Amino acid sequence: QVQLVESGGGLVQPGGSLRLSCAASGSTLDYVAIGWFRQAPGKEREGIICISSSDDSSVKGRFTISRDNVKNTVYLQMNSLKPEDTALYYCAISYDFRSNWYCAPVLFGSWGQGTQVTVSS
Repeated sequence: QVQLVESGGGLVQPGGSLRLSCAASGSTLDYVAIGWFRQAPGKEREGIICISSSDDSSVKGRFTISRDNVKNTVYLQMNSLKPEDTALYYCAISYDFRSNWYCAPVLFGSWGQGTQVTVSS
């Protein structure tokens, strides 16, 4: 059973950047799909960006996901941050997600506790 721990969140000014980390233990991330999600107060959890088990990285606008199989860690690089990016950010894995599918939270499991990102001046 894989356990995921997110880190790297914090307070950042609008326009700034952050890199979040998702460290896995208990199992390798080599053969699973991985996603980053977020949930703002009063809103549903939403998918930001996901990659299939055969992909190492992907870019979607201001967000880049990448995996380091040696460190068994996944990263989320976020640039040009906006106040509306404020949320609790989670990583999760999936055995079903395929490339070009919608990054739906229902497909993912083994959720971490999340890391808070606050974008404010």
